[in-house]
Amino acid sequence: MPVIPYLPQDIDEPRELVAAIRARRGGALLNLDRMLLHSPPLAAGWNGFLRAVRTELEVSPKLRELAICAVAILNRADYEFRQHAPEYLKAGGTAAQLDAMLRIADPERDAAILDAAFNAGERAVIELAVAMTRTVEVGHATVDSVRAALADDRQFVEIVAVIATYNMVSRFLVALHVEPE
Repeated sequence: MPVIPYLPQDIDEPRELVAAIRARRGGALLNLDRMLLHSPPLAAGWNGFLRAVRTELEVSPKLRELAICAVAILNRADYEFRQHAPEYLKAGGTAAQLDAMLRIADPERDAAILDAAFNAGERAVIELAVAMTRTVEVGHATVDSVRAALADDRQFVEIVAVIATYNMVSRFLVALHVEPE
């Protein structure tokens, strides 16, 4: 159960904002949207910011979704994982990779499983997500590995921003007990 009730699925005010969210979502409001709409200014900022993160960055969609799924797993944000696992598959990830990724929350994780499922760049992004999510600080070796896997500094900044953004999203979802659709 959510901490506070969702707004109704058929909410239509504030009209322009609800229309913009529905447009980004393909017509529907998700439970997340119905929670955010308790604060229209927050929902408006969130909608614009997340649209940019999801659709306007140069970092590859596969690495973006890999990072998002990693954050979701680490933060036990089932809603986030259920929304983004299909996006990861659409971006070129595999079911076997998603299965291997489920093990990253275990501090005693078997590195051989990750080594077999992911290339060096993907493993570096996972390690970046683990560091940023668990301890916030990121070691130089991780930074160097991620930078080596990406085309340029812009993409490095973007993948860091994706991980930071989805840590925010997962914390919102978990704190308010937002349920998957």
